[in-house]
Amino acid sequence: MQLAHIALDQLKISALNMRHGKRAPDISDILPSVRARGVLVPLLVRPNGQPETFEIVAGRRRYFAAKSLADERGEGDPLPCAIMEDGDDADALEVSLIENLARLDPDEVSQWETFSRLVRQGRTVLDIAVTFGITDLKVKRILALGDLLPKIREAYRREEIDTETVRHLTMASKAQQKDWLALCADPDQYAPRGYQLKQWLFGGSRFQPRWRCLPSRSIPA
Repeated sequence: MQLAHIALDQLKISALNMRHGKRAPDISDILPSVRARGVLVPLLVRPNGQPETFEIVAGRRRYFAAKSLADERGEGDPLPCAIMEDGDDADALEVSLIENLARLDPDEVSQWETFSRLVRQGRTVLDIAVTFGITDLKVKRILALGDLLPKIREAYRREEIDTETVRHLTMASKAQQKDWLALCADPDQYAPRGYQLKQWLFGGSRFQPRWRCLPSRSIPA
């Protein structure tokens, strides 16, 4: 088994998927979680005989939830996938992935503390990925939380900032992060989040988003 992030357009539903059907499945129960946290448990996939494409053996609903979000946002992140090899048992692999994921700390800031400690002890990104049954890209994204200002990181731990917003903030300079905190602290200003934050950081956009940032008492400047 190999772990990797695979683009949505490289994935297809396998006829072996027990819930395979023409209609899209009901994803209403998992969509809020996927919207807030992304897809956590890797899909089980296998090569389908065409270059760089894979078929989904398990994880159909996670796939459709991710596609729904991609349609909403105009773009979609690659999905974490476990690539099956000849002789792999799908049920056993899925149980193993879920068990490994359950060993992780419940929030990403705690995961960052754990991963950072392991890195200081000499563990590589690949070592950590294999230990917890996640992709190396997931490990890198968690370690990137170290690039955040402490006030932003702690607000994320308290679930006052969503995952997509934090992911974009990890790519921002410290000056940009301070500017964003200043917008949050000003009751007369608005601070962009999610995909709009990406535009604000990298596209030079100066629009005012529709929603107000958290009150200044929640994220002090």
